[in-house]
Amino acid sequence: MAIRKKRIYDSTSREAQAAQTRQRILGVAQKLFQAEGFECVTIEKLAHEADVSAPTIYALFKSKRGIVQALMEQAMPAEQHEALVVKAYAEKSVHKRLALAAKIARQMYDAERAHMAIFRGAAALAPELKKLEVALEKRRYKRLEKTIEIMVAEKSIMRGLSAEKAHDILWAFTGRDMYRMLVVERGWGSGEYEKWLAQVLLKVLVGD
Repeated sequence: MAIRKKRIYDSTSREAQAAQTRQRILGVAQKLFQAEGFECVTIEKLAHEADVSAPTIYALFKSKRGIVQALMEQAMPAEQHEALVVKAYAEKSVHKRLALAAKIARQMYDAERAHMAIFRGAAALAPELKKLEVALEKRRYKRLEKTIEIMVAEKSIMRGLSAEKAHDILWAFTGRDMYRMLVVERGWGSGEYEKWLAQVLLKVLVGD
């Protein structure tokens, strides 16, 4: 029995240590990618700055792509995002539902903001990261499908606008590029962006 307890303790300790190492590597990677650019940072340099071996980084992330993907996933945890989406689906008012869609976009991109330049630079330079970005956008498009289905069922979509076009518009306006252009490049406050987005979604999808 004593041996079993020791094994459990050792396993827990190793997992905690691995998690700390992983976070340290991600923190160093973010700083290096921002300072020097994705293409200039090698695994060897990252290993040196994070005080770990290159094989450790490969074991945890497989590649630089794996590191960027981990940074993207860490920006806004899937559980937090999913909770907001479920809340939006349950909302009965189309006005409040679209306001929540704007809030989800704002919170997601606020969380990603520190990494945006890294993501765009990495995706432009690495074809495999571009594929990852495309896959994530396809997933976001699919998740918006239920919002449109609800609007079709309640007949709240503006007359003359097809469900397919409404889906495309919702996906486009809640995209990362709109946030980046207005908040990051033009200096809008993120709250201002959220309020504007909610108003625009109502106007272009419902007609209010």
